[in-house]
Amino acid sequence: MLELEKVLEQARELVTALEDKKAEDIILLDIHEVALFTDYFVICSGTSERMLRSLINAANDVMQSKYQSKGRVMGSPSNGWIAVDFTNIVLHVFSPDQRDYYRLEELWSNGKVLLKVK
Repeated sequence: MLELEKVLEQARELVTALEDKKAEDIILLDIHEVALFTDYFVICSGTSERMLRSLINAANDVMQSKYQSKGRVMGSPSNGWIAVDFTNIVLHVFSPDQRDYYRLEELWSNGKVLLKVK
């Protein structure tokens, strides 16, 4: 299996973990051809600070247990945007207001949407 395929498998595992915790509007975005710093973005929303924490914990748990990968967390639930850098995948967990404000999907629209889960 190619490296990019392995990373995509990990990104899909993240999506599944987020789905299980009831994340909203999940998007898996392939940006490997337009960004030098990562291959994929996973973007989702949560409706409360508690939910945002739960989503981050679920993501870290699955990446640690299945891939021995510990993400670097930036931001906090109280700010409404947390990014977790897993090197080849960057997870963005937003409150709905912050997601509307920053519009990462529009900013990275040159990337390819591989998956959308409402």
